[in-house]
Amino acid sequence: MSSEGAVYKDLLPLPKETELEEKPENEELSNTMRDKPTESHALAMADHEEKGAAQNGRDVEVVDLGWNEPEHTIPAPLVGGLRNEELWVLIRRFNKQIYHVKEYPYAVAGGLDLNIADEEEFSPDKLRSNIERLYMTVNCSIDNYYAYFIAWTFDLLVPLFSITIIALIAYQPCRSVLFPPAPLALVDSKSGSVQKPEAGVLGSHDSTTGAPENRKGEAVEAEASNFVNGIASVALSSATGKHPQSEPPSEEGAPGDSIPDPTAIAVGAANAKDAASGRTPTKEHDKTKVPMETAMWTKMRPIMHGIADVTDTWERFANMLSPTPPFPQETNRLRVAALIVPVLLMSMFITSYMFVKGLTFGAGFGFFGDPVISRALALLNSRFPHWQKILELRNTVLKGVPTNAQLTLTLLRIGEANKAPLPPPPQTETAPPEEPAEISEEQLRATGADWPLNATQEELDDAMAHNPTAVHETGEKDIDASNNNKYGKKRGKVFGLFKSSTKAAVETAIGTDKLKAKAGSQHAKNRLGVIPQPGEDLTSGPIEFKSRYRGHRGHVYITTKATIPCVAFSEDKTIEKIDAMEREDLHPVWSIPIGDIKEMKKIGGYGWKAKLVVGWALDREIANGLEITDRKGDVWMITAMPLRDELFNRLIAMGGQKWESW
Repeated sequence: MSSEGAVYKDLLPLPKETELEEKPENEELSNTMRDKPTESHALAMADHEEKGAAQNGRDVEVVDLGWNEPEHTIPAPLVGGLRNEELWVLIRRFNKQIYHVKEYPYAVAGGLDLNIADEEEFSPDKLRSNIERLYMTVNCSIDNYYAYFIAWTFDLLVPLFSITIIALIAYQPCRSVLFPPAPLALVDSKSGSVQKPEAGVLGSHDSTTGAPENRKGEAVEAEASNFVNGIASVALSSATGKHPQSEPPSEEGAPGDSIPDPTAIAVGAANAKDAASGRTPTKEHDKTKVPMETAMWTKMRPIMHGIADVTDTWERFANMLSPTPPFPQETNRLRVAALIVPVLLMSMFITSYMFVKGLTFGAGFGFFGDPVISRALALLNSRFPHWQKILELRNTVLKGVPTNAQLTLTLLRIGEANKAPLPPPPQTETAPPEEPAEISEEQLRATGADWPLNATQEELDDAMAHNPTAVHETGEKDIDASNNNKYGKKRGKVFGLFKSSTKAAVETAIGTDKLKAKAGSQHAKNRLGVIPQPGEDLTSGPIEFKSRYRGHRGHVYITTKATIPCVAFSEDKTIEKIDAMEREDLHPVWSIPIGDIKEMKKIGGYGWKAKLVVGWALDREIANGLEITDRKGDVWMITAMPLRDELFNRLIAMGGQKWESW
């Protein structure tokens, strides 16, 4: 028998193909992970060479790897090749990013599920989450790149770029040479030399301020939140015409001291400013008001979707360059590097004149060639209606490369496949210490024989040491004036009285809800137990989760001992997480097979307005809920669940469903 020998696909395996683009109408439903409907499910079921505590085979139904336990008691690593603190960073951000998922019954793009739906729902909170992701993923990464000069002497610009890109993708050690991995906050973005971090101490490595953190990733997450708050503060200040430099100096007790900051009442303050200027800020007089508001809200969803797409693509490139187990470590990087090789070969024969000539022709054709382009697109749309999907990076160059959310889902599935659900990130109540974070020689390494960052050890120690005054330094008086948030004594007393009265009103409303619930109000029943009592034990999981259904106190529990794994709700007060799976006397109120779940949606315990008021007045956490829809269309709403995210993560990772993020 003749042999064809080795071919290109043997040397460089391509990702698994799907029929999403050619036959999008074909439905493929899977009930269990054993069906391996996606590459994520297949990786979760695989036998990995490097294993963590969650990947060891067990005969028991479910093992508790440290749920509700101190951090030092949790085995490390939970997943082979990944430190626990990095795993918890991924899970924390996954909990904030994923709100609503629906089962996707078709072949998935790139072999991985949990892609963002084209009709993704818009909400201001989700927009905020995507902007935070953009900050954490993109902004904190591009700060690593510093300016450098490129030689033009020998007219080898394209070969230089091609070789550099190939080296960065295929040979990891050169990345630390071209881009030394120094902490962001310690490096001056203009000069590249050492600087004092904006937080006054180098308490973290990956944040731009250097703020201290209790666990890896917390500082940059706080930065992202404050980044969004800062944008909102500046935008509201601009809308209300706040200009501190034009105000006369005032003293304590001045008339303006008792007036709240206009930025606190947003749109109402902007209308008041217009009225004071002689204009009538009503929709009857200002005909642009309603159209502009409508246009702004209409544009928010595509803007949010665009931000999510940019962030997803950035995450895919990052995970291609530095893969996280169990995803392949070499295949994707070599594939992308191989795509640059033809550019390198062509550059040996294409002169700069030919390159510029072709570039200018393409620019001119794109500008003036609309008659030809429009007809070509019409023909392409008729012959290949899904050609745009085929050309997306996630379906071509980056096929099989996950976003951080897809990576997290795969890690969660690994825990479920091995009957060891990953414990949630530990909680810390204490403030992080004002101490410099440990920094290694590798992180300060520079090229050649130069000192790290061209600074002596004394200069580095001084820059990393805590300086409490550095936090407040801006360097400009106008910035200090705009950022002045001092409140007078009278204003503080007014807010204190208002908070006390609001607290009394909230407590009255909670008491009224109990009476309404007894009278039969379902809305009131759904609000029962949303605010846990002080000192109440909120620990639960990984099998049973404290919650309420239709106002009745009980537990949602997961059983995998039966032939068909199920999630159920029981009001039995004796349920315990050790024997809940083996007991047959729980008499569940309802039960749903895990494989029949079609949709899951996180819901709030209160509406967003009430949530703000309650959080401010009572200074207490609100327990949220989860809405589950099965394939029959039945909806089950669970409320007052302290570990809502943890139950959501177990259910999304257990079955064979292919999910889509909404």
